[in-house]
Amino acid sequence: MNTLPIIDITPLYQQDPEARHAVARQIDAACRQWGFYYIKGHPIPASRIAELQAAAERFFALPAEEKLRIDITQSAHHRGYGAIATEQLDPTRPSDLKETFDMGFHMPADHPDVVAAKPLRGPNRHPDVAGWEALLQQHYEDMHALSLTLLRAMANALEIEDDFFDQRFADPISVFRMIHYPPRQAASSAEQQGAGAHTDYGCVTLLYQDNAGGLQVQSRDGHWIDAPPIAGTYVVNIGDMMARWSNDRYTSTPHRVISPLGVDRYSMPFFAEPHPDTEISCLPNCSGPQNPARYPAVSCSDYMLSRFAETYAYRREA
Repeated sequence: MNTLPIIDITPLYQQDPEARHAVARQIDAACRQWGFYYIKGHPIPASRIAELQAAAERFFALPAEEKLRIDITQSAHHRGYGAIATEQLDPTRPSDLKETFDMGFHMPADHPDVVAAKPLRGPNRHPDVAGWEALLQQHYEDMHALSLTLLRAMANALEIEDDFFDQRFADPISVFRMIHYPPRQAASSAEQQGAGAHTDYGCVTLLYQDNAGGLQVQSRDGHWIDAPPIAGTYVVNIGDMMARWSNDRYTSTPHRVISPLGVDRYSMPFFAEPHPDTEISCLPNCSGPQNPARYPAVSCSDYMLSRFAETYAYRREA
């Protein structure tokens, strides 16, 4: 009962409708019980993960002044490098013991949405590292495709149109992030965690984590359980926007990272989030007379900006 399910999604890439539906039922059960599960059978090759891991280690080892050339606090659309303690996911604890790199859906500076200063729209800001941009752009596109595969299975489970999420995830504000957690000994105090307890903001998160461990998930009865790394898998979890869409049929689950002792930890989440103008409102078949809609409708961008303001001092000031 204290182990997250592992779901083989291979049938989602095959032509057997019943096999695909069986996977959708497993995902549905995991989202209801945990809000978290592992997937195996995905198409992201181990060689890609090894390349990304090596790239992350190279980047985060650069001198601070090099990384700060793409300082996220100087970005209007939340792209680039976040220094240690830039982010505070749990307001009751010190800012997080981690540093980050964020990229999103690339739009050139002359794109009409960027010219119009629409929120969370703009070009990516990459470090001057050989091969970096091409590697990360390809991975972003592949993770977007993988997230849509899972979202189609969820649409099947929720009994809505198969392409419901495809339509809403065109030109998304999804984010690919690299994270470096220094060893726990580097903490400013015993209260500082790698990532404070929080729920994710978007729809679905797909997380690669290295072998260091440290991820913990809160069970429905309030206990913290380990979500250890399992080779060849991604950890998948529900975010707040999907909870709102499904009227808490799928709930976003608190989780945290306890920095490991004596080793550095690297992780790479992909946060699947729709087009910024998408309305997030209760799906028709997720409410009824005895289960009214629990959340008001909100646009994707408005919700994301409100959550960023809670987490990042520089966004509150903006």
